[in-house]
Amino acid sequence: MFVALRAAAVISSFFWALILPSCLFADGLAPIDETVGRLQKVYDETRDFQAGFVQETTVKSIWKTDVEEGVVYFKNPRQMLWDYHKPKAKKLIINERNAWLYLPQDKAVYTRQSALLFRSEALIKFLSGLGRLGDDFTIRYAEPDAIDKNGNYLLRLYPREKGASYQFLQMTLDKNDFHILQVSFDDVMDNATVLKFTGIKINRGLSSKMFQFEVPPGVSVFEMP
Repeated sequence: MFVALRAAAVISSFFWALILPSCLFADGLAPIDETVGRLQKVYDETRDFQAGFVQETTVKSIWKTDVEEGVVYFKNPRQMLWDYHKPKAKKLIINERNAWLYLPQDKAVYTRQSALLFRSEALIKFLSGLGRLGDDFTIRYAEPDAIDKNGNYLLRLYPREKGASYQFLQMTLDKNDFHILQVSFDDVMDNATVLKFTGIKINRGLSSKMFQFEVPPGVSVFEMP
């Protein structure tokens, strides 16, 4: 079940860089180090945000694509909530102490100490406020094209951490307001995940109560190592 948790965490960290300054592309592409510095600065100044999302996951061995929708919330540091609404309800909650994956239709919740997650993946470290983007990733403009067919900007982020569950992430930035439009990656099994985001709201003062979880009556709890 924590494969799903790691996949969500892979996407999570890139919501922090929701808007990049308009001077990023003045007379063409800025040097990548400048882009990374601006990305880190935006992350450092983001206290919380929320956004609607559509997640498409393709299992290539059987060529099946599942589509899920919901709302994602983050509060810096070390707090996140993925609230899936369609086609089935489920929640992934992480705070400074614990992580839960709640599957209400199965009447089950899978839990783990969040400290283990914060130490294990560069992306989770970045999201939790412990990591530095340039230290954890090698970042380049996508090749052969740094823009898509609509003129939006494309970045590729390669994890420095050995044994990461993905080779690289690809991020699409809106050419006008620099919102993140899409993040995609393939895992080690060559399965593909694509997330598209809408309705981004930044620094609205989200309550930390959102990132707490109480096990409902009749729900089985499974401790994960």
